[in-house]
Amino acid sequence: MHPLDAVSEPRRREILARIAELGETPVGVIAERIDISRPAVSQHLKVLKEAGIVTERRSGRERLYRINPDGLSRARAAIEVFLINELDDLESSARALKKKEPQQ
Repeated sequence: MHPLDAVSEPRRREILARIAELGETPVGVIAERIDISRPAVSQHLKVLKEAGIVTERRSGRERLYRINPDGLSRARAAIEVFLINELDDLESSARALKKKEPQQ
């Protein structure tokens, strides 16, 4: 999954915020801090892991998750490119509308 797609979902951003706050942490602790089920948190973490934004480490029976700085940097770069393209499109649209306005 593309990093931009992974972080575009609000719950995933909330999960990332909790991991940033807590550091390396298991699914259960994340689920306690947000209003979704543990299985839902696990599914969101799977997407974030596939996108390279979080990493997973096993410790006994637990899986501990932490933010992958490189993956987060890729997501940030993708967001910046997206915003630049959107702003360019908006500017082009505004210029086209201005040309269509009757001159007074």
